[in-house]
Amino acid sequence: MGLMSTVLAIDAGNSKTDVAVVTAAGEVLATARGGGFRPPAVGVAAALEALAEPVARAFADAGVTAVSHVSACLANADLPVEEEQLATALGARGWGASVEVRNDTFAILRAGVAEPRGVAVVCGAGINCVGMRPDGRTARFPAIGRVSGDWGGGWFLAEESLWHAARAEDGRGEPTSLSRTLPAHFGLPTMYALIEALHLEHIDHHRRHELAPVLFATAAEGDAVARSIVARLAEEVTVLATVALTRLDLLDEETPVLLGGGVLTARHALLNDTVRDLLAARAPKADVRVVTASPVLGAALLGLDRLGARAEARERARGYWEAGRPARRGDD
Repeated sequence: MGLMSTVLAIDAGNSKTDVAVVTAAGEVLATARGGGFRPPAVGVAAALEALAEPVARAFADAGVTAVSHVSACLANADLPVEEEQLATALGARGWGASVEVRNDTFAILRAGVAEPRGVAVVCGAGINCVGMRPDGRTARFPAIGRVSGDWGGGWFLAEESLWHAARAEDGRGEPTSLSRTLPAHFGLPTMYALIEALHLEHIDHHRRHELAPVLFATAAEGDAVARSIVARLAEEVTVLATVALTRLDLLDEETPVLLGGGVLTARHALLNDTVRDLLAARAPKADVRVVTASPVLGAALLGLDRLGARAEARERARGYWEAGRPARRGDD
């Protein structure tokens, strides 16, 4: 396969990485899956070394040694300067004649739209929002936590729920069923027991994320405090989308607004219905959709956009992933 006719698409998240080699005609030659991409935890060099393994498998299956363009959508590429640094590091690998690195939220957005136009709000472990127009204009936020003004994400929801539940149990806060449902999730009788177990690390720190679904279940049962937390998240999702639409001059145009990430794709009725209601009032021309398409499709489409591929090529690539093709050799 000629160098000037292929894209290496990479969607690298914190827990897993998907790669694909796609021709300019939209034919998927090979796919592979690897582990998470976590430069903050292991360093850029080690993260790229781990990324090299699934890329090597995909290249071998596709029968190529390099491509014309590398389209990489990477977790932890939160700032433009980080995207530039990672693009330089990827370029040094010699995988493609050109390299473009974007935050992985752009992959979710592009996977959900027919053309590079729209806004995506992603709420998974954290929360982020990006927007794009076909002319190349984008809207984005740093999305690195409270220091950058963020509110939301599964991890944050768990912490917020624990805070309210602890205060409810000792009398400092409003009564809430969370003081019962959160410890019950771990088989514990009280919030005090849960606080002790978390503090002494009898429960692994990373298991706190399990409490976000407990929050939504408690809210669905009518608990006022739990419902107020969900309402606050719906407000934040709406604000992010509205600001992005405004920045891109899309507020008054029919525009897709995609909801992605584990929290939003779980389709909690209270959350998603409230988001739709709020956006109907503030951005009435927004076409709100939940996107479940594979993010690596978005990375591939961004690469095909870069190559100036025809619409038929983009639809051929989309059809591959939407058909739910079985994993190729070497996939997990």
